[in-house]
Amino acid sequence: MTRVAVLGGGNWGTAYAAIMADAGCTVRLWARRQKVVDEINTDHVNSGYLPDRVLPDTIAATSSYAEALDDAEIVVVAVPSQTLRDNLADWRDLLPSDAPVVSLMKGIELGTGERMSQVIAEAGGVDADRIVVVSGPNLAPEIAARQPAAAVVAAASPRVRAKVAEASATAYFRPYLGTDVVGTEIAGATKNVIALAVGMASGMGMGDNTMASLLTRGLAETARLGTALGADPQTFLGLAGVGDLVATCASPLSRNRTFGFRLGQGMSLQEVIDSTKQTAEGVKSCESILQLAQSVDVDVPIVENVAAVVHEGRDPKDVVGALMSRARKHEVN
Repeated sequence: MTRVAVLGGGNWGTAYAAIMADAGCTVRLWARRQKVVDEINTDHVNSGYLPDRVLPDTIAATSSYAEALDDAEIVVVAVPSQTLRDNLADWRDLLPSDAPVVSLMKGIELGTGERMSQVIAEAGGVDADRIVVVSGPNLAPEIAARQPAAAVVAAASPRVRAKVAEASATAYFRPYLGTDVVGTEIAGATKNVIALAVGMASGMGMGDNTMASLLTRGLAETARLGTALGADPQTFLGLAGVGDLVATCASPLSRNRTFGFRLGQGMSLQEVIDSTKQTAEGVKSCESILQLAQSVDVDVPIVENVAAVVHEGRDPKDVVGALMSRARKHEVN
């Protein structure tokens, strides 16, 4: 059986660990909190994140990343994007020299504007050919319930992406192979910000026309940014693009949509953080995505307005007026 290390015991890390265990892998899951480790090892549950999911007994948890990484044939990284660089400082010397390193993270690093694969290569000393990005419409609670879903396994190396896809294929989870790492990562990061905007609109009582308009124009600005950075435009029409965008913008299971919904209802940023006990990825990444877009002279008005709400205190109600009053243009631009 393939030996897998999963670094991160949150929603998606735990769900993906279960996928790989169901696919026949032996999984060691690293979690920072000993309480999570003990619960997984004793009761085979992670009640803080996926309370209704009994985990396969081929998952063993540990609070030692050295133990998790020891002799791993595949390494899966599922930590918050803005903590990745600091974590890699601890992990770098322990990462197996020939194992694929899989990124489940969907963000752009603050300050550097780097995608997660770039941070892994730079801070982790991992050759780019060994880095894999997995992305798609993968809401963790539905995956945990073994509901059918698909994802893109994107990597430069055919051998590496095939190895990870094989280790992730189950009766309920279908991996598709992809080569466009840039587009897959840009789509995954930006859709979180678009979901915040959709959530805000819904929280203000707006309906499906507004959601569809934000989703469609959000996809347009995501594609503009991605292609400016060298992505394949077709990526944004697939699972990592429109697929993930629809799931994240439409589902009440989406943390980003839920966070935006509460902002739209009039709660402050801090009130939402306090009530949810966690920050949605789009809240932390919207500023870095905006800066990245500005660096390549790409217009991203939805991202720009969400960043203004989150970081400048703009009233979500003002976002609607700002977007609706923009200069008229051809739709395809």
